[in-house]
Order: sequence, then C-alpha cells, then structure tokens
Amino acid sequence: MTTILGLSGSLRRASLNSGLLRAAADVAPDGVTITIGDIAQVPLYDGDLEAASGIPAAVTTLTEQLAAADGLLLVSPEYNNGVPGVFKNVIDWMSRGPGMAAFKGKPVAVIGASPGGFGTAHAQSHWLPVLRMLGTRPWWDGRLMVARAGDLFDDHGTLTDDKTRTKVAEFVAGFAGSIDRGHS
Repeated sequence: MTTILGLSGSLRRASLNSGLLRAAADVAPDGVTITIGDIAQVPLYDGDLEAASGIPAAVTTLTEQLAAADGLLLVSPEYNNGVPGVFKNVIDWMSRGPGMAAFKGKPVAVIGASPGGFGTAHAQSHWLPVLRMLGTRPWWDGRLMVARAGDLFDDHGTLTDDKTRTKVAEFVAGFAGSIDRGHS
C-alpha cells in the first residue's frame, strides 16, 4: 500500500484546488491512498508564538501525516503568478523543529487548477526552490496544470470534466508508481 499526503493550498469552501485534490483521491489506483490533510487551522507563522507555545497542534498533525506518508502531493493555487502565502505558511510551519526531517528525501509532486489560461505554471515553478531547500525528491516525469478550471468544476468545487479526470488519474498513477519504484 502506498500512502500519499495531499494538501490543497486553498481555504475557500468551493476551491478548484481542493476539488482537484478530492478528484485525485477518488481516482487513485488500487493500492494507493491519498490522505487529505487539513490546513485550515494552521496559524500564521510567528516565532514568538512558537517560542511561547511550541508547534501548534494542527501543524503537528500535518507533520505526523507527512512522516507516515510515502509521498506528498501539493495541490497549489496560483496567486499573482506565485505560491499562495497561506500554503507557503503551512509548509514553513511544518518544517520547524523535528518537522524538517519528514521532508528529507520525500517524493513530492505539485499540481494545480486555475481559472486562467496557464493553469498554475508559475506557482509550480515557484515551489521548486522551497522543495529543494526542504530536501524533497520532486517527481519530474509528470506535470498537471488544469487551465480554465472554472469550466471543469461545478459550483461546489467538484471536478465534472471526464477528460481532466482521466489526466488526473494518469498523473496520480505515475506519481504513485515512481514512489513504488523508489521502495524497490
């Protein structure tokens, strides 16, 4: 069994990216489970808060989920041609203290959905220096940027387009297969 921690970088209720993550979990092949982590309760990083109270419980939960997972799937929106601050904040918190070790050597893939015509190409590229710093093992063989996503999801953020669903299934199968080969 291969377990992948999936994180959506959006807090919006009907988020396209949260919908894309749910679709990825739905189409994961047999033997692969995508656990969807919850970023909603992660506070803004504050060194004073960390010094006074330690790592917040929501961050500890995510870090434990990451440590237990075989891989990490980041489903990233793109804000102003870059990484969303909310999502970067979550990863920054998770890398604090013992959390950094959970990233080392972890297979990771980045996908995303956007109403624009370029998908999330810029945000995906902006994640690369962060993933390098964390010592992750990015999966280079697949790329998935869902452009014009407003036409592919319903009002609840559910992926309704079969062609895109097929692409998501192929991406997840490829990423999971690369993790399995890494275990051999």
